Amino acid sequence: MEKYIISFFVAAVISMFMTPISKKIAIKVGAIDIPKDERRIHKKPIPLLGGLAIYTATMISILIFLPMNKSLLSIIIGGTIIFISGIIDDKKNLSAKTKLIFQLLAAVVLILGDVKIDFITNPFSRTSTLLYLKGFSIPLTIFWVVGITNTLNLIDGLDGLAAGVAMIASLSLLIVANRFGYIEITIISAILAGSCLGFLPYNFNPAKIFMGDTGALFLGFMLSVVAIEGVMKSVATIAIVVPIIILGLPIFDTTFAIFRRLLNGRPIMEADKGHLHHRLLQRGLTQRQTVLILYLISAVFGFAAVIIAKINSRQGIIISGTIIILTILLARRMGLIDKSKNSSVDDKKR
Repeated sequence: MEKYIISFFVAAVISMFMTPISKKIAIKVGAIDIPKDERRIHKKPIPLLGGLAIYTATMISILIFLPMNKSLLSIIIGGTIIFISGIIDDKKNLSAKTKLIFQLLAAVVLILGDVKIDFITNPFSRTSTLLYLKGFSIPLTIFWVVGITNTLNLIDGLDGLAAGVAMIASLSLLIVANRFGYIEITIISAILAGSCLGFLPYNFNPAKIFMGDTGALFLGFMLSVVAIEGVMKSVATIAIVVPIIILGLPIFDTTFAIFRRLLNGRPIMEADKGHLHHRLLQRGLTQRQTVLILYLISAVFGFAAVIIAKINSRQGIIISGTIIILTILLARRMGLIDKSKNSSVDDKKR
């Protein structure tokens, strides 16, 4: 049996075992999301720190299945920095500035471990022409890591949403990384997917525990790393597009949120109720129905990315362009980039 398959199930079992323990710890330390106003979708107090189970399962599995090297050590240290910031935030509510400092520190650790975007391929070239970034490598890597770390966090507003989307994205990245021959990243992707799967039975509606920022930020960070190491470092012509499509749901939803807030004259970091999952709920769907629809959308993005990774650059550009156009049209249809009267704070992370 392939090592990545075994690592997937080991991570799932550890996560499933650790989640009830994480719940007890959350209750003991008072890391609980109490619905204090009408903005909360849940009606009763729910423990946070579900991300503790995901982090523990991920790190133990990585240590079991992968040999230590400089890059892997930087990933472990960077992920731990993000995890610690999430733990503190779930207990004390860190400011956006403080969380950004943690994220920048984690990104710098990655760069020191040579986990960075060194080059991109020219998608308009018939051959795999490499465009070396040189001085732009570090800022682009930081932008990508910080951006993806926060995009998953921003969509995490319903029971099971972030965990399910992260699992689907991890499986998609697994397929692509395996195709490109990146065995280490294939295993990490499998571990992330397994960690999410083990957590989901406790987090799917009605949730018994939320992953909190502890989990959402950690998963976002790890997905950004897997995308860099497993896809962006490939010389495949369309490689730069593939991770963007795989992470299409959180990336596009966050992008539309930024435009929407600018359009409404509000700070881009000010949360609102205009995300896609809010719009679906406003149309009368239940939490479960909404989450399942978003799973489907995420799976479609993932499937499209896998196809793009297998075809030539011209076909890949056509499919990618079509996806972007259809996504924008859907966003307009759903009111994701229109002026909105709703400007309330998002629900605490699931």
